[in-house]
Amino acid sequence: MTPGRKETAVALTLLLAALTPLPVLAQDKTFTLAAPQPLVDSGLMQYILPRFSLKTQTRVTLVGTEATADARFGEAGQIAFEGLGRVWKFAVGDDPDAQRFADWLRSDVGRNTVDSYEVDGASLFTSEVKVTQAVAPITYDGDAVRGEDVSLTHCGRCHVVSDRNRMNSIGSTPSFAVLRTLRDWQDRFQTFYVLNPHPAFTQIADVTEPFAATRPSPIHAVEMTLDDLENIMAFVQGIPPADLGRPVQSMQD
Repeated sequence: MTPGRKETAVALTLLLAALTPLPVLAQDKTFTLAAPQPLVDSGLMQYILPRFSLKTQTRVTLVGTEATADARFGEAGQIAFEGLGRVWKFAVGDDPDAQRFADWLRSDVGRNTVDSYEVDGASLFTSEVKVTQAVAPITYDGDAVRGEDVSLTHCGRCHVVSDRNRMNSIGSTPSFAVLRTLRDWQDRFQTFYVLNPHPAFTQIADVTEPFAATRPSPIHAVEMTLDDLENIMAFVQGIPPADLGRPVQSMQD
């Protein structure tokens, strides 16, 4: 009996399916991890890696720092944990299994695993790492001597600028030394021309708009440049804050 076209097509399909290799259902999950010897000697790697492998079915090959690796503990990368007197960072490449370990290490489970490692009842590592950043003080490169002169000329009408005009100011206005006690003194001095009552009579070249013809300055205008302002900042940063017994909490502009 001669098979029909339909039967022939089905037979060919089955034959092609039989000859086509089956797709790989699962790939071997493994990556190499480099760790410094002190970290290895601490026992932490031998504690956390089996737990990660059990959870993810991933085999981790531990190598020294001189070897090529898919991921490594050391000086570079993201902060992982703290212990042995230093902060340890973890850098990972493109290997997906190594990236999975990085995710696990940052997860609650991974962090708890690191935190739970103890030797003789003492925890050696913590995932709670407090990072302190040194804040460089802002310095001004202007001419402090010229800054004092400009301050005396323009600001000394109302404020005590220095000992040179201690008796020639308005008593209700804060001195420069008192203003220096404020945490935001830099902002206040740099932007004084927008803080009341200064906008009514202050002009900063190339910064502020000219006075409207219908609203001229009520007093002799204070006119200065950005260079003048930089010189003032250089002068003010060298003024010791006034000793008021306790920090100033607030002050009206």
